[in-house]
Amino acid sequence: MKIYEIYDYEEALSIGTLLYYEKEKTFLIELQDNLNECNAPLAFTGLVKKGIFSVPRDLSLMWVAERIIPSGRQNIGSILATHRLKKYDDMKFLELSEGRCSQDSLCIKKLESMPKYVEKRMLTGLTDCVALEDKSLLCFFRDESVKKVILNKLTSEEGVGKVLSNEMLYNSCTLGTDGFYISFGNTIDIPAWLLYKKGQKIPLNYRDFLSFVSRNVIDTSESCSLLECSRQNLAYMVSQKQLDPLKENVKGNLYLKKDILSKKW
Repeated sequence: MKIYEIYDYEEALSIGTLLYYEKEKTFLIELQDNLNECNAPLAFTGLVKKGIFSVPRDLSLMWVAERIIPSGRQNIGSILATHRLKKYDDMKFLELSEGRCSQDSLCIKKLESMPKYVEKRMLTGLTDCVALEDKSLLCFFRDESVKKVILNKLTSEEGVGKVLSNEMLYNSCTLGTDGFYISFGNTIDIPAWLLYKKGQKIPLNYRDFLSFVSRNVIDTSESCSLLECSRQNLAYMVSQKQLDPLKENVKGNLYLKKDILSKKW
C-alpha cells in the first residue's frame, strides 16, 4: 500500500489522505475531519455537507482520473516510451504529475506512515462480514465489536434495493479492500462506517465466532467417523433428505456437528 497526503498548496491546507492498494489497484481517499463546504474540493463538497469524510472507491478513482493522462489517448504509446513505462499505470502517471490538475490547486505528497486520524477511522473498519439468510449482515469490526445490520434499514443507500431483490447479487457479498467497505458483485459498495453506525451490537467477538465454526463445522471424513459409516452411506442420507449439508462441494461436504450427532440418537 502507498500513502499520500492530498495538499492544497495555495491555501497551505491538508485536504486528506490518498491510499493506493497496488495488488487490487484500488484508490481510497480519507478526508480531514476539519473540512467544510468552503475549503473542501468541489468533487467532495456533497459528501462533506453530509458529514461524510470517507470517499467511496468510485469517486476516489474519478478524482485520480482527472489528474492523469487517459489510457485511451492517441499518442499514449510514445508517452509510455518517454517515461520508460512498459504498460499504462494509473499510479505512475499520478506520481509523475504529483497529483496536480489545471482545475484546482491540489497536489499529492508521499507519506511514510498512516496519519493518526486515518488509523482512528480504521478501527471501525471491517475484518469480516457474513451475509445471513434474513437479508441482514453479520459484521466483525477491527475494534472487536460485532454488529448485525438489517439491509432493509439501508434502502436509502444507492443500490441496496437492487441487492435485496436479487438473491444471487446478495449472496455475492464480499469484504472490500482493507475492510473499508463490503461489495456486492464488485459493483455496489456499502462503507464500513455506515455499517458500524447502523448495526445493532451483539455480545460476541470474532474469536468466539471462529471458535464456534472450528468446533461445530465438520467435513465428510469427520462425519463418517462420528457415524461410523462410509461416504456412500452419508451420501445416501443426503440424497434422501435425511441430512442437510451446510455447504456442498464435489470434493466433500461440510456439516454442522449437531446435525451429524443427531443421527446417532
